[in-house]
Amino acid sequence: MPRFLLGLGRMLRMPVTEPGDQYSVWVGLIYIFNLIVGTGALTLPAAFARAGWGLSTISLLFLAFMSFLNATYVIETMASANAVYKWKRLQSIKRDSIQDHDSDEEHTNTQSSHGDLEEPLVCGDTIPSRYYSLDRHVELGEMANLFFNKIGRTAFYCALCTYLYGDLSIYSAAVAKSVMDVTCSPVPTNMTNSASWDHLPCFNSSAADPTAYTRLDLYRVALLTFVAVMGPFVFFNVQKTKYLQLFTSGMRWLAFTIMISMAIHLLIGRGPQGHPPAFDVTGMPTLFGVCVYSFMCHHSLPGLITPIRGKSHLGLHLSLNYAVIAIFYLLLAFTGAFAFAQLSDLYTLNFVPTDNENIFLEIVEYFLALFPVFTLSTSFPIIAITLRNNLQSLFLDTARLESYNFILRKLLFPIITVVPPILLTYYLEDISILIEFTGSYAGTAIQYFIPTFLVISARRHCTNLLGLGVVNHYKSPFSHVAWAVFVLLWSAMCIILVTVHIFEKNL
Repeated sequence: MPRFLLGLGRMLRMPVTEPGDQYSVWVGLIYIFNLIVGTGALTLPAAFARAGWGLSTISLLFLAFMSFLNATYVIETMASANAVYKWKRLQSIKRDSIQDHDSDEEHTNTQSSHGDLEEPLVCGDTIPSRYYSLDRHVELGEMANLFFNKIGRTAFYCALCTYLYGDLSIYSAAVAKSVMDVTCSPVPTNMTNSASWDHLPCFNSSAADPTAYTRLDLYRVALLTFVAVMGPFVFFNVQKTKYLQLFTSGMRWLAFTIMISMAIHLLIGRGPQGHPPAFDVTGMPTLFGVCVYSFMCHHSLPGLITPIRGKSHLGLHLSLNYAVIAIFYLLLAFTGAFAFAQLSDLYTLNFVPTDNENIFLEIVEYFLALFPVFTLSTSFPIIAITLRNNLQSLFLDTARLESYNFILRKLLFPIITVVPPILLTYYLEDISILIEFTGSYAGTAIQYFIPTFLVISARRHCTNLLGLGVVNHYKSPFSHVAWAVFVLLWSAMCIILVTVHIFEKNL
């Protein structure tokens, strides 16, 4: 058998991921569940109550479906990228084989052999279908480099960096606000206007005292302290975070379980305190941003899907995962919206510790109130380093990164990673606004526009490269071009409506 066919067989059958790094499909789905259910879920009950329980339920289920649809686009593009890499590898093997033949045989024999080399690419029945796989870990940025032109690549990195900036801003504000609410005296029950809460004295003192230390003052001190502690990590690389992530996942599951259980207990014990309307379209823009942010996973899907063993029914398993997450979100939102008369933008702040004779209950309340501090502090350095690396990819030639001077590589990019979120959240502590912007604009680009444009470009590229007869077994079930057009038109319409809402609100 010719050498190139032996090489082709090894290449198409040998997994790129090491066996020890692989896990079952159910473990992979748990990882994806933990990735999706994060900070966005903490802001869901308040947005759910504002938009009304009926409108919110319909919107949440629909946005879950839209997120799943685009997740299948990411998987199809991953398989297409694997096919392109395998095709390039095959071409390299063929060139080496031709050169070996040139040194040992006459030119006529070489021509004949060259004709044999081309055959599997065009008319083989089983070998070409194995081009498409999910063996190789291909990040979203690599897919953009493969299938987008220069303008598309720049747009991709701009959208990703904007989203990561929003992430860091939300994390910083959530941690600082949690510390503020735990440290300061409780807000008087007769104050219903949350806009004036931040200017209240932090500790029990006269509101007329000009020297009183306000809640906003403590918020800013907590913000600067948090960034001073976690910010320096951006100058280095954080590796081997497996146990840190397991710890964070355990804390998240415990906190969400306690919040749902306590809300159900309150509903049974004292009845519904919240009375959200069925439909309120004025709350829809905020709900849209929150839901997009809450279902975000597309930028990290490749790293979680590649090590999964047995991907033959991946789409079905992923759809079940999304269904479970949607039910979980509805349970969290419904119990919170009806259990509390007034909902904070960050749901954990509804469990601020009070003078309680039950020590165990008080410990639980402190744990819930400080939950964002524990979990987001572990994620902040990872997100910051990811943002720093993407900024370098956007502005520098990463192939010769070491050739740039020390100040540019080690100081400038870490600084421009951390400083903008500090400045933004120092003057804007409203988490709902941060999530509305991040989810509605950058989140829509990452979750809808980029996967759709990627899959369209990947299909065209692979058709030109491999021909129409090579089947992608990981093709999205929503492969008709009408679905892609629907996603793009619907996303554009939502962005326009959100923009109009923001302008009207600020007039």
